[in-house]
Amino acid sequence: AIAPNGLLRSGRPLGAMARNLGAWVAIVLALIAGYQYRYELQDVASRVTAGLVPGSPLALGVEDGHATVTLDKADNGHFEARILVNGNPVRAVVDTGATSTVLTSEDAQAAGFNPAALNYTIPVSTANGIARAAAVKTDQIAIGGIMRRDMPVMIAAPGMLSQSLLGMNFIGSLSGFDVRGDRMILRD
Repeated sequence: AIAPNGLLRSGRPLGAMARNLGAWVAIVLALIAGYQYRYELQDVASRVTAGLVPGSPLALGVEDGHATVTLDKADNGHFEARILVNGNPVRAVVDTGATSTVLTSEDAQAAGFNPAALNYTIPVSTANGIARAAAVKTDQIAIGGIMRRDMPVMIAAPGMLSQSLLGMNFIGSLSGFDVRGDRMILRD
């Protein structure tokens, strides 16, 4: 009884007090709704990001306790992903025809390797013929919530590869992957 009496005698118009109270109630309800729908909102944010930033995972999730990453097919008809190599972002084509993950020399340098100091002695067969590569080991490779440590990769000699490839040595370490139309789902 004292609080309402004090508010009425404060000299503030009742309309302004009701408007302020309504605003606070709306804010609290919005926060509660946001918390309750946080996973759905995360999916919406992932879809928007995937549309704006090519190669971003369309959705990150958990299926039967395992991380999943869903990729949309790029305009060029390939599945491209933004992966992290030693914590550095690299755009790569998901290539089930590539035995190993292969980095361009530019991406390798961004990931902390020194391409000039490598010996490109390993012959690799590509769609454009035979190329040379060097074998190294990454600290980690990650795509979405899926991460592998101490993953061997190849680094293509400078000028030999236009885009990095996420190959079967990474894909084969997964529990599975599916291609459904224009979507690829990777399961840890």
